[in-house]
Amino acid sequence: MHKKILMTGASALILSAFGATASFAQEETLNEDILIVTGTRRTARSAAESPAPVDVISGDELINQGTTDMTDLIRLAVPSYNVNQQPISDAATLVRPANLRGLSPDETLVLVNSKRLHRAAVISFLGGGISDGAQGPDISTIPALALKRVEVLRDGAASQYGSDAIAGVLNFILRDNAEGSTFQARYGSNYDNGGDAYSIAANVGLPLGDIGFFNITGEYSETDPTSQSIQRGDAAALIAAGNTAVQDAVTHLDTDFAQTWGQPQTDDNIKVFVNTGVKFSETGELYAFGNYAQRRVEGGFFFRNPTNRGGVFAGPNVDPLTGAPDANGVPSVRVGDLSGDSIGDCPAGIPLTAGGGLLPDPGILGQVTADANCFSFVELFPGGFTPSFGGNLTDRSIAIGVRGEIDFGSGLSYDLSYKYGKNDANFFINNTINASLGPDTPTAFRPGGYTQEEDNINLDLAYGIPVAGFASDLNIAAGFEYRVESFTIRAGDPASTALGPLSAPSLAFPNGQGFSSSSNGFGGFIDSSAGTSRQSNVAFYLDAEADVTENLILQAAIRYEDFDSFGDTTNVKVGALYKVTPDFSIRGTYSSGFHAPTAGQANVTNVSTVFVGTVLADQGTIPLTSGAGQFMADFLVSQGRDRPTLGPENSDSFSGGVAFNAGPASFTVDYFNIKVTDRISLSESFDFSAALRTVAADNGVAVNAGDSTSQLLNALDAAGVLSAGDFAGSEDLTTFGFFNNDFDTRTQGVDIVGNLPFNVGTGSSNATLAVNYTKTEVIELGNISAGRLRQLEENLPSWKGNLTLNHQQGNISGLVRANYWGSFFEDHLDSNLAFPIEAGAEITFDAQLAYTFYDKFEIAVGANNIFNEFPDKNPFANVVGAKFPLTSPGGINGGFYYVRLTATLP
Repeated sequence: MHKKILMTGASALILSAFGATASFAQEETLNEDILIVTGTRRTARSAAESPAPVDVISGDELINQGTTDMTDLIRLAVPSYNVNQQPISDAATLVRPANLRGLSPDETLVLVNSKRLHRAAVISFLGGGISDGAQGPDISTIPALALKRVEVLRDGAASQYGSDAIAGVLNFILRDNAEGSTFQARYGSNYDNGGDAYSIAANVGLPLGDIGFFNITGEYSETDPTSQSIQRGDAAALIAAGNTAVQDAVTHLDTDFAQTWGQPQTDDNIKVFVNTGVKFSETGELYAFGNYAQRRVEGGFFFRNPTNRGGVFAGPNVDPLTGAPDANGVPSVRVGDLSGDSIGDCPAGIPLTAGGGLLPDPGILGQVTADANCFSFVELFPGGFTPSFGGNLTDRSIAIGVRGEIDFGSGLSYDLSYKYGKNDANFFINNTINASLGPDTPTAFRPGGYTQEEDNINLDLAYGIPVAGFASDLNIAAGFEYRVESFTIRAGDPASTALGPLSAPSLAFPNGQGFSSSSNGFGGFIDSSAGTSRQSNVAFYLDAEADVTENLILQAAIRYEDFDSFGDTTNVKVGALYKVTPDFSIRGTYSSGFHAPTAGQANVTNVSTVFVGTVLADQGTIPLTSGAGQFMADFLVSQGRDRPTLGPENSDSFSGGVAFNAGPASFTVDYFNIKVTDRISLSESFDFSAALRTVAADNGVAVNAGDSTSQLLNALDAAGVLSAGDFAGSEDLTTFGFFNNDFDTRTQGVDIVGNLPFNVGTGSSNATLAVNYTKTEVIELGNISAGRLRQLEENLPSWKGNLTLNHQQGNISGLVRANYWGSFFEDHLDSNLAFPIEAGAEITFDAQLAYTFYDKFEIAVGANNIFNEFPDKNPFANVVGAKFPLTSPGGINGGFYYVRLTATLP
């Protein structure tokens, strides 16, 4: 097959007739096919001969960009890969969820050196609809300088690799050079609104005698936050009424806004990768690789309005003159009675009668302030407050193995390995309170954390069998995998979980004064929720592949997998490639697949602050297997609804494509169709208290209108209807959801890749076109809301693509790239269509100019989004101050300029 070649700087871009893209530092490499290890068990298989599309992106291409974040680098290289900023998205801000071919992040399998990369500990409870509840790997821990190449299999591959390989496979292949070193430093910033970023990185290859190599990469970076905000409407009204303290609500940034939207602050971002191997025989090798990474991420949360935030400021209607309770009175700011032995010593609330009803009555506020037994949070936060939330993240892994070949005629290749991975997320939340503690509350909390650990043992065998009449040996591969994963919840500090004297449940005085417990915004994990959950699985696979003729390649695979938690599954794959002519080929695959719930999804407990309709509220997530989860499942059945269950989701995938050359140009066109049934999802939020009241009424148990969840449980326990002890950890929740299998989808689309080399003067140039069309349809609705339905189907743009022009002229090289994102829909704030945004298409341009000197150094200057374009304005910006749609696929930060210096030494 013909290849189209372009030299750019120290690298060359190759686009094979089958759409595999790669950059290489050595010109002589251009005469060889691009060999791959992903999607095939056969050695020396080229990307051009793969029945499924495989993109190959070289490490040189990845480091020749303006960013070092791996999620953004893959987004630039693969049109069907999407990721956005995720501001104020709970833990999703810490590890941004990404989507391949319009599917959830944990429906894409990620490998490093062909071994499964462990998941991040973070679960994306707020993932923009598509990623809600996903728990995928964190590829941002991989430094670009550590990579030899990335192979992207755009096809289902569960029968080859196991759970998660529904949308495709990303395989990060580490550098293995035994000599030479590369050093790189870069600085960049947004055109305005912050975002300064710098990084330094180095890669060094060392020989281990003449039988091995040791390659190490290190990177350190920091990134400042950005703000694309306006003043919230309620905050602006408070300021206009005279409450200028609102401008001090945010403490982690220098801003007058009550709430900010943008990328978070990232500090001490350290990434280290090691790859090593030593030969012990002519064909045998001992190998090992591993990593360590850490970073601190901090972003903002929602503004707590000093007049109406429930459980903190919002009080009952009161008499406007005395502050005494009055159902027909005026709104108030809540007041707590600290006396501990009586009630009624303090006003029930401070009437909001000043400043047009937005400021507390100064006279009664003065009385409350002067009385040591009375307290209101407007004394500590007269302008309200905005928590800042973040996490200290660490990631580590080690893989060791032995591989080689035993000569049995055709040669039996083997690879036996063990890999361990661990990811920790330790959360913190500052500038907030535990309202139930009153004036004794701290303002900084450590609400606990999550840990994900995985152990993998793999044995892979392959043997070539000569078959009469075949153009190649029949490659037979078989293997075994044993995997254990565990998910740990660590309890928060005592203040983050405390049920203080002013707590919300309406119990006997002084424990029932309407103030919320736990750290506000992200409640601490209680002791009964802490602990470790484990699940394991064992798998066996068989794979066959051969060149039946010089023009026909066939492939088949079958895999059996058994989970101790969810049962077993068998999946298959068949594929074929036929070369009609040397310049025209067709290919296609069919595969079944699955994605099993993670130990975290099955057992996690979490409370997030979210918009429910148009109101800010706390929403819990609990295990479906918990007492409260099973109670709600029984209750739903009693109401005529299906019983929720949690098990693996299943998929059926079909792909078909063509590759052809038209003169000097080459093109690939691939269609894909992926049906996923029983998709794992966070359920709707159920009203726990209302369900308990219904059960009480059905069983003739008397309860009071103001009874809390815990009181309702105790009443039902006393009547023998249930055991309150089964609900430990859920007694403070009024609403919650859980992970379950909820709906079915069909995702289909087309990938188009084209490449055209051409010459300009004495230089060489290349044009590359990459376009993706993806459309998802929910074909079985389940219990998802109307807003989530539209997010699943329309939040990602159907069309995405880029056109890149490269030019090399002596020591000077240049790049210009046009990017296109089609229109998209956003259910702003997950408000279930209360704030629908229909956003239009967006076009941006990138440019870079580089100069090489002394043959070893290169300096490059460039800009992403060089004309500083932004998505359409948010028509509901006044609600919470977000200037643009938050899930904009092209980002919300505008233009970014950078300068980069690279040194390559022998």
